[in-house]
This record gives sequence, structure tokens and C-alpha cells, in this order.
Amino acid sequence: IGEAVSQLQEGGVVVFPTDTLYGLGADVFDESALRRLFAVKGRPADLALPVLVGDHEQAEMVAGRLPGLAEELARRFWPGPLTLVVPKAPRLSNLVTGGRDTVAIRRPAHWVPLHLTVELGRPITGTSANRSGGPDLLTLEEIEAQLSHLVDCIVRCGPAPQGIASTVVDVTTGAPRLLRQGAIPF
Repeated sequence: IGEAVSQLQEGGVVVFPTDTLYGLGADVFDESALRRLFAVKGRPADLALPVLVGDHEQAEMVAGRLPGLAEELARRFWPGPLTLVVPKAPRLSNLVTGGRDTVAIRRPAHWVPLHLTVELGRPITGTSANRSGGPDLLTLEEIEAQLSHLVDCIVRCGPAPQGIASTVVDVTTGAPRLLRQGAIPF
């Protein structure tokens, strides 16, 4: 964990387990690290990056004050496999949001990403650790074979991910709208 936090502080890109899938992480406030993450993943810059937060204060760093429905869903399902799309905070880079006025945030139910965000003191990206458009990488062996030469650190501790992506719900229009069915039924 210490090595991964050091890499994040220095603008690095790290791989870590979450409760859902392996994540590819960078400091959401480091534009150089975000550009590097896009290159590692081979992801188009107009696709938003999900953000992992360690606590409510970190959620406010990237989203400002959460809408009431988002607060209610977060209280019920966080930490856990629910990603909420909410209005973004003005200071959050368009690299994270793909140029949109929204951000996708989640508080995972896994001690590794929670420790990373708490030790770093800021949210991190939580996009799946795979090449864009490719299959999810479900084992450390797959991660090492495909990404070890592209990233600065692979966290090899903690429980393995469950292998099911988070459910993504947009709460920006008042009524919840399902964007991706995942681990939590809509």
C-alpha cells in the first residue's frame, strides 16, 4: 500500500483490487497522471473515468454537495458496488469527466482502495484494469501479463475482486436512471 501511495503521489498509475474488479488508479487532481492513465488503458479522452472516494469529504471534492437522492443511495449502498453519476465540482478536470458536467463516484467495499484514497488524501480513478474495449482482467496473472510493463505498481494484497462490475445509476435528473446493470439489481 505504501509503495502504491508513493507512486500515486508522484504521478504514477497503479493497479489494485476492489470489491468489483481490479482498478487502474491515478490521482484525479493530477492531469499528467490522468493523461498517462488514458495512454496505459488506450482509452479515448472523451470517455469519463469513474472516481473512487474514501469518505464523504472526498465525494464533495469531486462532486460538491451531493443531491438528496445521491445522499440517500450512498447511505444505503456505500461502501459497495454502486456508482452514482452526479454533478461534478467545478475544480474537477475535464479529463476525468470526458468534458461532461457530471462525475461517476463510488465508495468501494474493499480495504485496499479505501486505504489508497485515505493515505493519498484525495480520490483516485477507478476504471477497470484492462485495455479499453478488452475483456475484464480477473486474475493477478492476467493483470501482470497485460499491464505490468505499463504501470508503476500492482497491489498484490487484499481479497480478490468478485468479478462483477458496479451498477451505475445517474441521479442528476431527479429520478434514478440505470446506465449499467452490475452487482446491485436496479
